[in-house]
Amino acid sequence: MIYPIILAGGSGTRLWPVSRSLYPKQFINLYGEKSLLQNTVERLSGLDAATPIVVCNEEHRFIVAEQLKQIDCRATIVLEPEGRDTAPAITIAALIAQAKAHNSDPTLLVLSADHHIENKTEFTRSIELAISQSEAGKLVTFGISPTSAHTGYGYIHRGHCMVDNAVFDVNEFVEKPNHELAEKYVESGEYYWNCGIFMFSASTILAEVKKFQPNILTNCTESLKQISFENDFVRLDQEYFLNCENKSIDYAVIEHTSKAIVVLLNCPWHDVGCWSSLWNLMEKDQQGNVSSGNVLMHQTTNSLVRSDYRLVATIGLENIIVIETHDAVLVANKDNEEELKNLVNQLKAEKRTEYHHHRQVYRPWGKYDSIDEGNRYQVKHITVKPGEKLSVQKHLHRAEHWTVVRGTASIQNGDEFTLLTEDQSTYIPIGVIHSLENKGKIPLELIEVQSGAYLGEDDIIRFEDIYGREQETVLCKP
Repeated sequence: MIYPIILAGGSGTRLWPVSRSLYPKQFINLYGEKSLLQNTVERLSGLDAATPIVVCNEEHRFIVAEQLKQIDCRATIVLEPEGRDTAPAITIAALIAQAKAHNSDPTLLVLSADHHIENKTEFTRSIELAISQSEAGKLVTFGISPTSAHTGYGYIHRGHCMVDNAVFDVNEFVEKPNHELAEKYVESGEYYWNCGIFMFSASTILAEVKKFQPNILTNCTESLKQISFENDFVRLDQEYFLNCENKSIDYAVIEHTSKAIVVLLNCPWHDVGCWSSLWNLMEKDQQGNVSSGNVLMHQTTNSLVRSDYRLVATIGLENIIVIETHDAVLVANKDNEEELKNLVNQLKAEKRTEYHHHRQVYRPWGKYDSIDEGNRYQVKHITVKPGEKLSVQKHLHRAEHWTVVRGTASIQNGDEFTLLTEDQSTYIPIGVIHSLENKGKIPLELIEVQSGAYLGEDDIIRFEDIYGREQETVLCKP
């Protein structure tokens, strides 16, 4: 049986403004009806696989849990207090897989949550071909036959053929090359794109981590000694985990080991890392355009235009990316797309909210949409899922006025407990303990008007929370 490890960290900055730090690309429906994470999980259906181990950032835990629930998948969700790249993440997951397999030696399949892979039959065939190699003590990497001289990927120089012109020794791992060198690699037919998918036994990868990165193995082992389980989440010891060096599994182990081999993954593969890559994989019209949402184009060619809310109209554009969201619009030339990372870093440095989250923010109980704000006031549209409840809390700097527009709200307002239905409202003064719950069968929607001297999301003191979020007696993030 295979133990899948799905790496769901990362911020997806090159897909801003749709991808944000608190809701990055792996959780977004960039095409089709499901997110990249959900598609990754469902890709495992043709394999004899255990429930996956998903490694993600602690800030994304409720998004991961909700998306897995939507596709009826139970998983072990490992929470990283802070990203340390793939070497610590895989080491942690390998140790957990050993424990789940009752200290036997499970075979691990490491997948990234942000890949698009077509032809699931061929994907399954390649994975099954790699199983015997991993059981023989090999560290299997998967290579993609390059379709262009791409300079954004690392390359694998294949060596001696071991099995059926599909399994090879590895001569060399090559860093992202310049265009001239990439063209030579493609022309030679001896190089594959390194797609970041791996297979190995838990004992083999842990032995190699111990050999090349003993610091990572020691700290990962210690970080699991006193793990806590919070609503099916695995929370690591923060101090030990943050002592791990920030390294990818490629740099830390794969490029140094003598046990690496490469298996050809002979199916269309895309690392959905930027808007151009999304344009490449999506169906185009006769003018070479990809569009979604409320879009009207005239004399526009080879462009990607996406509208999430408003009408977006273009005239006379070529090779352009236009992305519209509730609170931001990106217009960029596809040839300058690499500069988007610098723009996002500027947003981060200026502490702009557009870096962190959308106008619509997801919570374990539902979501809220910041409709309007001004001096000393803010208006939100709040949606609470059936059976869910906000924490019992109070605020030190703001009062709130709630008006129900759909469903029935069970409300605690100080010592008073009431039910409010559509068109009914309540006022919560500053400093009063309150809570909101949806005991009904349909989503609860209400309009919240906040007023006060400070309206930041960190003005909250929690007393009870059904989602295991920390109870605080000082200002903390919700």
